[in-house]
Amino acid sequence: MRAVLAVARRELAGYFATPVAYVFIVIFLVLSGSLTFSLGNFFARGQADLQPFFGFIPWLFLFLVPAITMRLWAEERRLGTIELLLTLPIAQWQAVLGKFLAAWAFCAIALALTFPLWITINVLGDPDNGVVLCGYLGSLLVAGAYLAVGAALSAATKNQVIAFVLAVAVCFLFAASGSPVVTDFLSQRVAAFAEIARSLSLSDRLGNFGRGVVDARDLVYFASFIAFWLFVNTVIVDARKAD
Repeated sequence: MRAVLAVARRELAGYFATPVAYVFIVIFLVLSGSLTFSLGNFFARGQADLQPFFGFIPWLFLFLVPAITMRLWAEERRLGTIELLLTLPIAQWQAVLGKFLAAWAFCAIALALTFPLWITINVLGDPDNGVVLCGYLGSLLVAGAYLAVGAALSAATKNQVIAFVLAVAVCFLFAASGSPVVTDFLSQRVAAFAEIARSLSLSDRLGNFGRGVVDARDLVYFASFIAFWLFVNTVIVDARKAD
């Protein structure tokens, strides 16, 4: 575990060594605040909660998380530093896990910086803070799911733009699979496909957390989803390390 943490610290420090991290955080905070208070009809709803914020999170992360992951492995391969990383006395899965944890910690920092929203609803009303905390937990799990996908696809190419586009496309499929448009379309053809699409939806899973429901099935889903894509990441790195 020490090797994993060493890689994670190296990667996390690398984020804040350039302006990219700060730009990402500023964009995330501005968009999350503006969407919550404007398109989310925060004041018109007359309810002291963060449901609008959690409703927008999967779509905010849809573009911002792939922007983080597109360089995780693509940049290493482009610069040729991946060989140096993999010749260190660590296993490939440790390098994969370390990079993932660094990106996840970065997303956790970005989410934590939205605390003014939490303070606002407590000033304006008497919210159920347990529900809000569950919503943040679900948001962090969605970020982890997107990060796992993006990291695996970043390992598949040297081009960061291609890695970004692929990650957005794949994450969009999982985010939108439970939407009424998709499920209604599938149910008119094969009802079983609609149920499968709904069960794979990241947005629906987050909706449960946003209502304060922490279901063991949702936790298992996110854990399995992340583990699967990290496994794919490790396989890709192993297959392409000599490219």
